[in-house]
Amino acid sequence: MAIETLPSRDGGSATGRFWRGLMAAVVVVAVGWSGMVYAANNSVQGAKKDEGGFDGDAPTAILIEADSGSVLFEKNADELRAPSSMMTLMTLETVFHAIKQGDVKLTDEYQVSENAWRRGGAPAGGPTMFAAIHSKISVDDLLHGATIQNGNDASMILAEGIAGNEHDFADMMTKRARELGLTQSTFANSSGLPDPGNKMSVRELAKLARYIIQTYPDFYKLFGEREFTWNKIRQQSRNPLLLSLEGADGFKTGYSKEGGYGMVGSAVQNGMRLIVVINGLDDPDDRNSEAKKMLEWGFRNFEARTLFAAQQPVGYAKVFGGDSRSVMLASPEPIKVMVQKNGTDKLIARVVYTGPVRAPIESGQQVGMVKVWRGSNIAVEAPVYAAESVGKGSTVRRAIDGVSELVIGAFRLGVEKL
Repeated sequence: MAIETLPSRDGGSATGRFWRGLMAAVVVVAVGWSGMVYAANNSVQGAKKDEGGFDGDAPTAILIEADSGSVLFEKNADELRAPSSMMTLMTLETVFHAIKQGDVKLTDEYQVSENAWRRGGAPAGGPTMFAAIHSKISVDDLLHGATIQNGNDASMILAEGIAGNEHDFADMMTKRARELGLTQSTFANSSGLPDPGNKMSVRELAKLARYIIQTYPDFYKLFGEREFTWNKIRQQSRNPLLLSLEGADGFKTGYSKEGGYGMVGSAVQNGMRLIVVINGLDDPDDRNSEAKKMLEWGFRNFEARTLFAAQQPVGYAKVFGGDSRSVMLASPEPIKVMVQKNGTDKLIARVVYTGPVRAPIESGQQVGMVKVWRGSNIAVEAPVYAAESVGKGSTVRRAIDGVSELVIGAFRLGVEKL
């Protein structure tokens, strides 16, 4: 694989000034064009790393900052496990989305089927809102029962009311998950009750939690409510963080024999929101203490820094058949990363795109992603866009680019055969 320097057009740094601290290379990687890698001579400066990192006990865990999506800590974050009741975050997002689209109303009422009552209600012995069989309950009340009480019956009633049955609703969940970029999660029911088809990673649970916070702020408030009464039975929220950690205002706990004890939690301190997801623990007390410890560590040790300002050049992408040989890449929003307050964190930022990008290119067209690594883990990733338009080049320019692509492609093919 060849590596070339891709300077900025004015001969200087393509990223300008950064904050002080640590140095890392910004690499522009062109994927799909003869395997070429183009490295920009840019410097990224950051903060320093605390000598003592976090060492969690949960088999799978992740801690992210909600605003930027920056990953502060991860452990086996992509391992698929039974998500138990945490999976109902996907159930709830699917309902939230349907309400937002106007397909479902909070005042709509769904009947409690015998299936939902027997498998998810009082006879089942699991978390329930104690919905009475054959009664009708509004979507608003069902959302309270599913979020605050982890009611399996509430999730089933919502699924049956919207899709007719849980199986079809699970298909809706999977489709919706793919639309949100959750590529690994699979769903077989709406409640998270044991089924081999229910699998999620803590990374995708964290992405989903972040999306819910950002997209449905009014619905998110449900997760912070501490009690709910239904059928004359008052129940406390099953989220212990609400009582044990300053600023905690949501999410969900879960347990199954297959998945162990898990939790999705979120809290805000000093204007910074963190999201933690853990799964696979053997004890419910460990679940609470582990989530709390990880959040406190994040609040104590990290702060946000701007990696690239809004509209600041991030790098350049190679252009095919254009009146310019390259196009400047930038983001309309600041690209931020969380860094530790003390010590030295080494960050590597890479712009990844499929190239060369064919002309014409419109200003604002997404070209690729900038990915920032902290060690071997991705700390943050964000889309980058063309900061300018590039028109089609002359016939001669397109012909030269075409010949170059053929030659480099043939060279790559020859290398692969060796």
